[in-house]
Amino acid sequence: MEIYKTQVPITTKSNWLLSIVVMVLVTFGVLILLQGLGLLLLPVLFGIPLDEMTALFTAESSHPNGRMAFLFVQGLGGGLGFYVAALLIAKVIDKADFGWQQQMSRFKFIGLALTVAIMVGSVLFNSLLIDWNAKIVLPEFLNELEQMMRSKEDELMALTKYLTDFENVGEFLMGILVIGVLAGIGEEVLFRGVLQPKLHLFTGNAHIAIWLSAFIFSAIHFQFYGFFPRMMLGAVFGYLYLYSGSLVYPIIGHILNNTFTVILVYLNKLGKIDFNIDETDQVSIPIALVGLLILLVGFRVFKEKTQNIESNG
Repeated sequence: MEIYKTQVPITTKSNWLLSIVVMVLVTFGVLILLQGLGLLLLPVLFGIPLDEMTALFTAESSHPNGRMAFLFVQGLGGGLGFYVAALLIAKVIDKADFGWQQQMSRFKFIGLALTVAIMVGSVLFNSLLIDWNAKIVLPEFLNELEQMMRSKEDELMALTKYLTDFENVGEFLMGILVIGVLAGIGEEVLFRGVLQPKLHLFTGNAHIAIWLSAFIFSAIHFQFYGFFPRMMLGAVFGYLYLYSGSLVYPIIGHILNNTFTVILVYLNKLGKIDFNIDETDQVSIPIALVGLLILLVGFRVFKEKTQNIESNG
């Protein structure tokens, strides 16, 4: 069961719309402010003049510090931004307690081992969803919308490639910090730590809350051709939290998932492996189905083991 202890009026079921609207406003407000702060600091920290900002954020910059600057803004206005927004919503608006001591007490090695197994199964099975989602063709009357979304997808892929085309170990480690660690912590504290228990309270159904949170988590990335696998991933994190009552598990799962991709990209850059972030059919259907089996069995055992920990705690 999720932990989010609060009794202020805005968090009651009757005020669900106000609570969600305030959460959205605070989150986007914090992200915009921190990204703006990051941009203002770029000339000082990285020596990038303001007139090169457009080139930097359209993946056309040739500045030697461009990638580190981009990662800096991404970390400040992304992962860290989500974390700050979650703290403001919880502490200032909802007057809520995350119960971190209780959450940490529920974290055990057996749960960690099972989380790793679950994430392996999730990566394998999700590859099937990634390939299917990337190849969706909309009806003819939505052709203009499809072209617009494809164009946006191409732009985001260009930015992703620029962001992860690490030239040295320093950029690689910065990538792990920003894309893996900060994103994993910030997004999980906000979407699973704050949003999911609020939706659980509002809907009265834990499963609806998990999938709604996963839907919003995926939608906020504004990538239709990666929407369904990201929603699936969000649901995996949601069930890790629901079954264990500890945010530590989804945070670790999120960090592992993102960091794994960063490592694959870097190893491909070094010529150690053959991995193309553009390709979506890198896992066969039988292997993806084995992944689904690992995912389902892993969750069954995880639920049993972590609930035993909770009842004995």
